[in-house]
Amino acid sequence: MQRAAALVRRGCCPGPLGPWRRCRSSAAAEAPAVLQVRPERSRRERILTLESMNPQVKAVEYAVRGPIVLKAGEIELELQRGIKKPFTEVIRANIGDAQAMGQQPITFLRQVMALCTYPNLLDSPSFPEDAKKRARRILQACGGNSLGSYSASQGVNCIREDVAAYITRRDGGVPADPDNIYLTTGASDGITTILKILVSGGGKSRTGVLIPIPQYPLYSAVISELGAVQVNYYLDEENCWALDVQELRRAVREAKEHCDPKVLCIINPGTPQSRKCIEDVIHFAWEEKLFLLADEVYQDNVYSADCRFHSFKKVLSELGPEYSSNVELASFHSTSKGYMGECGYRGGYMEVINLHPEIKGQLVKLLSVRLCPPVSGQAAMDIVVNPPRPGEESFEQFIREKESVLSNLAEKAKLTEDLFNQVPGIRCNPLQGAMYAFPRIFLPPRAVEAAQAHNMAPDMFYCMKLLEETGICVVPGSGFGQREGTYHFRMTILPPVEKLKTVLQRVKDFHIQFLGEFA
Repeated sequence: MQRAAALVRRGCCPGPLGPWRRCRSSAAAEAPAVLQVRPERSRRERILTLESMNPQVKAVEYAVRGPIVLKAGEIELELQRGIKKPFTEVIRANIGDAQAMGQQPITFLRQVMALCTYPNLLDSPSFPEDAKKRARRILQACGGNSLGSYSASQGVNCIREDVAAYITRRDGGVPADPDNIYLTTGASDGITTILKILVSGGGKSRTGVLIPIPQYPLYSAVISELGAVQVNYYLDEENCWALDVQELRRAVREAKEHCDPKVLCIINPGTPQSRKCIEDVIHFAWEEKLFLLADEVYQDNVYSADCRFHSFKKVLSELGPEYSSNVELASFHSTSKGYMGECGYRGGYMEVINLHPEIKGQLVKLLSVRLCPPVSGQAAMDIVVNPPRPGEESFEQFIREKESVLSNLAEKAKLTEDLFNQVPGIRCNPLQGAMYAFPRIFLPPRAVEAAQAHNMAPDMFYCMKLLEETGICVVPGSGFGQREGTYHFRMTILPPVEKLKTVLQRVKDFHIQFLGEFA
């Protein structure tokens, strides 16, 4: 630009004889050339601002990756720059990401995934035949025999068939129809999708969604995004977080004053529920005309000898046709939890039963908008529901690895409960299932006042100080919901045993120091 301006000042201009030539007009040659500078425009205001954005999105909160996790990332960067801290690493105990915490993948699952991803390996003698057999079946059902192709919006047909066969085996012969199976991008995608078609109305007729407190923050986030009404029902902390149908009745009765309660979410077995409890919930849903969502991603994670997993589908089927043919139920499973810990594949499924045929068409239409879930995640889900069987080459190794993961989790669940309950001012219920502790912390009044002075919830204040002083990242209970006047934090039990012992000891030392500081 500067060069062009200089040439113009010397009487040159662009033309056919070359990029630049002498202007023919003597007047132009002699008169000083003036560049016309366009006046600077005032800066245009942004179209998208906090004031103009979708208010429902702005209302979304997701504690598992909220402010305390952002702070953990800042501290990690400071450690990398050599800034001295009272610790050498941040331990992220905020999220159930098993393999990030050191859990080893199940060999068979990764073998089949390797074969599906790079089919040339099917000729390799390094892979067992049962893994090759499953990989060939999956690939033959994919367009162009490739995981890189789109699938049907509802998912690869043979994988849906395998999911249905798995559910039938799991539930002791209760049949499952592949046409009722929808493969999803993790369980979260299925939950979000089904809530989208359930939410409607306005004002007092707006859909109310009952969720357990403490909850998984996905539920409150999606409810906010969709502009639905969150209806809390409280699990009984004094009774190992049991679900009480009388509490459901209270929640629905009060909710009817300002919304239309239409959906009941159950996390089963976040804490394992008895069969009698599940029967009572189904009866209640039938009476109140509620659509049931059963989040069953932890169905393999039951540690207490006195508990077992009961699927809502199985219990519903055994209550007779008045219930089994009428109660609408969507149940969800995932590759992320259980013994698999394959969070990154984002594999999952939902089974939806007793759905109105016209609504079924609407659901498929909604799913088709996002084309299909990742086909690699669908393949991973297939291996979860179709693992090696007795007599197959990989069976013994698979069972050995599966049982090792689950027994290790059971050991860590008991260790966490025992050590927390040795700390003054912390009380932890038995960890009967899932992969988290949710201990109650008793905070001195001065600590609550200090939190208010910092404009923080008291348990957020506690967790932030824990992070800054020990490097341990946990999530305050206020992000999951809790009864007024109580304080908790959620911590995963996934770190290896020795690291978990370190975490628990640091929490103990911090808590005692915290009580002393704010006594």
